[in-house]
Amino acid sequence: MRARIVASAILATAILSGTAGCGLMAPQATTIRYDASDGVSGDVGDIAVRNAILVSDGADSANLVITLVNQGDSAHIVGVQYESDGEKVTEELTVEANSTLALGSEDEPALALRGIDAQPGSLFPVFVQYGNETGARLLVPVLDDTLEPYSTLVPTPEPTPVDLPLPQAPTEPLEPTPTPTAAP
Repeated sequence: MRARIVASAILATAILSGTAGCGLMAPQATTIRYDASDGVSGDVGDIAVRNAILVSDGADSANLVITLVNQGDSAHIVGVQYESDGEKVTEELTVEANSTLALGSEDEPALALRGIDAQPGSLFPVFVQYGNETGARLLVPVLDDTLEPYSTLVPTPEPTPVDLPLPQAPTEPLEPTPTPTAAP
């Protein structure tokens, strides 16, 4: 009888261990990093790049909407590099220690990229790097203003300089203004 109880206890333990531990070796979905929004993310040293998107006007400019999170104890000057009219252009952004810089938010305007070939629906390469850290090349999705949340993020056209005529000096001499004299 005693052997039967011990065997039943061992069998129950084996069954419980086998069924309770079925997820022990399986990959946990909550540990897999993915981009839940329209943008892409990456990491460069202490800087976490989050939800980077380009909102294009369909022509040759777009606004880079991006969040940079500095997880370090010192400020970093982050270089954002892209190709404009066949030339590499680097924009520098300062991200303070233990802080977040959200370009395209209410507090910070988006970064305007001019002279680029980024049609909505395509991916545009952007390189992010700071200091001696190895940078990250992100293929940033290009969106347009079709979706309502992005309608305010489309770049505004650059102001066109207007040639105004210079004022001309009068050709006739001005008459001197008479000065009043004191009465005797």
